Amino acid sequence: MSLPGKVTIYEVGPRDGLQNEAASVPTDVKAEFVRRLLAAGLPVVEATSFVHPKWVPQLADAAELMTALGEEGRDLPVLVPNERGLDRALELGLKHIAIFGSATETFAQRNLNRSLDEQFAMFEPTVRRAREAGLDVRAYVSMCFGDPWEGEVPVGQVVEVGKRLFDLGASELSLGDTIGVGTAGQVTALVDAFVAAGMRREQLAMHFHDTYGQALANAYSALQSGITTFDASAGGLGGCPYAKSATGNLATEDLVWMLTGLGIEHGVDLTAVVETSVWIAEQLGRPSPSAVVRALAQSPT
Repeated sequence: MSLPGKVTIYEVGPRDGLQNEAASVPTDVKAEFVRRLLAAGLPVVEATSFVHPKWVPQLADAAELMTALGEEGRDLPVLVPNERGLDRALELGLKHIAIFGSATETFAQRNLNRSLDEQFAMFEPTVRRAREAGLDVRAYVSMCFGDPWEGEVPVGQVVEVGKRLFDLGASELSLGDTIGVGTAGQVTALVDAFVAAGMRREQLAMHFHDTYGQALANAYSALQSGITTFDASAGGLGGCPYAKSATGNLATEDLVWMLTGLGIEHGVDLTAVVETSVWIAEQLGRPSPSAVVRALAQSPT
């Protein structure tokens, strides 16, 4: 299959990128981070999560952040774990939510406090009510390539879980390599399996982590398989509080650099994103893990 002519980058830095930070990031810094990313041309920026502060303290200011972002914030997606999270999103007049399921039993228990099957009963009323209220719903499925407790995850199991989540009423399904163990061949096999099960490529997105340095190679493999939506995090920030082996996300800048080289349209201002990643790295007190950010930030002017 020829490569797509245009790709959508779904920026997850403010939510997935910051959620694992130990030191509290001020709300005004988060708001500025979101605004800078939008100004850089990123078409979708996932702002935060309405998870209980006990589980992800960094995002305890979700309502304050969305309020600070004002009207602009209403169009930004937020993660909601359940109906209570949806209630908070509805109270703020938000238009886009995401749910976050698991492809494995162990991670479902650890991350959702539900069994693999019980998660669907938890998500069903959340998605139904969101759709009835006119909201768009995205579904994430994590641990699609490997699980730190269960090892390699069978493709059939991932497809079954993913389709069940999507069929609740989602418009897009993001397939997550949560601990970054996936390889290019596995990406091809997983996309093919979902297509064989009746899903269209444009309904799928890919969410790669770079634990083994494979995120960019996996993204290229997904491009070859016809995928046109990719999750990425500015500066490669990110991790998962419930899977310690999950390191940084695919860096937005690294993805943009590759797409530009391939002649694929993405609409993102690379210089502006690099400047934003350098800025947020300064706020966090450490250098960016993105190779492209490091290279461009050190280049002579």
